[in-house]
Amino acid sequence: MNEAQIDLAHTVALGSIDDEDHHAVQELLDNEDPALRAAFIAEVQQTKNVLCALAVTTATQPPAALRGRLLAAIAEQPPVAS
Repeated sequence: MNEAQIDLAHTVALGSIDDEDHHAVQELLDNEDPALRAAFIAEVQQTKNVLCALAVTTATQPPAALRGRLLAAIAEQPPVAS
């Protein structure tokens, strides 16, 4: 894979893909080279795994008062018309 394809795999793993990138991903996945397709999918999965490990490692408890502030802010919002 080239650097642009690796960057694209990271974008997919982050879930921040736009229409232009979506088209590029589809071209990669439709590519007749199974090794390229497999490498792209593996890069996406590896990036997701690293992001999950990072999230677990850096997770912290929110401040105790946060829940109360959030619930109060939600209660102040006008109802949404359905």
